[in-house]
Amino acid sequence: MTSPFVITRNLVKHYDTPNGELEVLRGIDLELRRGDFAAIVGPSGAGKTTLLNMITAVDKPTRGEVIVGDKSVVQTPQPQLTKWRAKNIGIVFQFFQLLPTISVVDNIVFPMDYANVHKPAQRRDYALSWLARLGIEDQAEKRPDMLSGGQQQRTAIARALANNPPLIIGDEPTANLDRMSTENVFNIFQELADQGATVVITTYDRDIVANIPIVYELQDGKLKEIKSGKRMLV
Repeated sequence: MTSPFVITRNLVKHYDTPNGELEVLRGIDLELRRGDFAAIVGPSGAGKTTLLNMITAVDKPTRGEVIVGDKSVVQTPQPQLTKWRAKNIGIVFQFFQLLPTISVVDNIVFPMDYANVHKPAQRRDYALSWLARLGIEDQAEKRPDMLSGGQQQRTAIARALANNPPLIIGDEPTANLDRMSTENVFNIFQELADQGATVVITTYDRDIVANIPIVYELQDGKLKEIKSGKRMLV
């Protein structure tokens, strides 16, 4: 079996609150390999977004280790992480975080420009191809505020996938989508996992969870594997 691509070891996260210290993650150990497609479920407030923020180095743990590929994201200074993350991790944020003053297609081209991925002359066509796969190519020239919530969600997914990252992280990536769009996104994620990407999402959607090979439950700061399915050996 190949080495894990994503590793967390004894991951702990505390927050200081007016009522004292709040322990959100309490020693999380996780290993995922290339080609794994995993979901993290659990009640609201369980720390699912916090865990994703640790894996993507959006936030730092109180203690513990996070390794993605050969990179220790805890030990690496933030300025060095920024460009590395743009090339290696595609993130679908819960609240989209699209740039409001530029068009939908330019929101997708921007991370390609920043990370210098794909040939410059091909970036726009590549962005448009992702919009077409997600069914919103007709929205390409609009600003994000002219789109519905579901269209903004699909734009955020296209942006996350534009750089062909080996790790795809989605925080409730289908929460604003209708059933047909949700199934389309799920199929895209599964296809990318079959090609060797590691895909990790949080979701409340029982139908989606039923079809995801690997499922973890996060509750009371602890992570437990509740479904162990197909694991690619890539």
